[in-house]
Amino acid sequence: MDQCGDWQPSISRAMLLARADLLRAIRQFMQVQGILEVETPLLVHMPVTEVNIDSFRTQFDHPGKPQQENLYLHTSPEYAMKRLLAAGSGAIYQICKVFRNGESGDWHNPEFTMLEWYQPGYDHHALMDELNLLLQAIHLQPAGKQCYGAVFRERTQLDPHAASNKELQTCANSLGLASDVNDRATLLDFIFSHAIAPALGKDQPIIIYDFPSCQAALSRLSSSLPVVAERFELFINGMEIANGFHELTDPAEQRQRFKEDNRRRTVSGKSEMPVDERLLAALEAGLADCSGLALGIDRLLMAIHACQSIGDVMAFPLNEA
Repeated sequence: MDQCGDWQPSISRAMLLARADLLRAIRQFMQVQGILEVETPLLVHMPVTEVNIDSFRTQFDHPGKPQQENLYLHTSPEYAMKRLLAAGSGAIYQICKVFRNGESGDWHNPEFTMLEWYQPGYDHHALMDELNLLLQAIHLQPAGKQCYGAVFRERTQLDPHAASNKELQTCANSLGLASDVNDRATLLDFIFSHAIAPALGKDQPIIIYDFPSCQAALSRLSSSLPVVAERFELFINGMEIANGFHELTDPAEQRQRFKEDNRRRTVSGKSEMPVDERLLAALEAGLADCSGLALGIDRLLMAIHACQSIGDVMAFPLNEA
């Protein structure tokens, strides 16, 4: 068929209604919980530094200025929402489009819809409990819970916190990793995604919590031993649906992690990304103890309706837009 003639959406009216019902139910839940809906810009001055996420970049022709300004489509509203929190917003949430370059496949589209929310005064366990309340509000089973170390040892016979990089390399190679990469976070992520994640959440949703410290991202580290990252992920039918953190609030530690991200980007052959000084200034001003969570709306719809492709729940995925 001629491409210009293939104008119809890729999903049915029934799925459009299901999507609208889900968004309505989430907003009703947030209202009952007393969480304020906010909006922040999609077009931002600073990208993320995380090695596994790439931003779309564009240029702004600023009136009266001779040079173009680099701007980015946000990959998450996290930085802006933390600035709102530091300014005293209280509990907040946002449902918005986010954009990630280089992501395409059955579970990925470069443009997708994210729910992100933050609760001041919550640790990651309290936010897990609130996530379970949301799951029940949208007529899903509450998630069971298992710590990362236990499920990793059960499936690989390796302790993710104590195993050597060589042991992790051997395990990753046995699962199909063709390179001799020595980055611990990369090895753990490969093993987890190939040996563990596909079996998670088959009978009921499951939350995996307390990740290895090298995978802390923007979460804080525990004060107990072994030191773990106070973060969690929700899985349904082998698919990651949500990612939550007991948020890092120390500006010096945050700056160091940005530097480490850029070091890892350089090692992997990617360009360094500029650091968001406004976020660091917000942390300096004082971000209260809080936890936050990002949930993929499209993947949640896939899980609810047993869809095999993210295109089954989007009106116009990229390859049909």
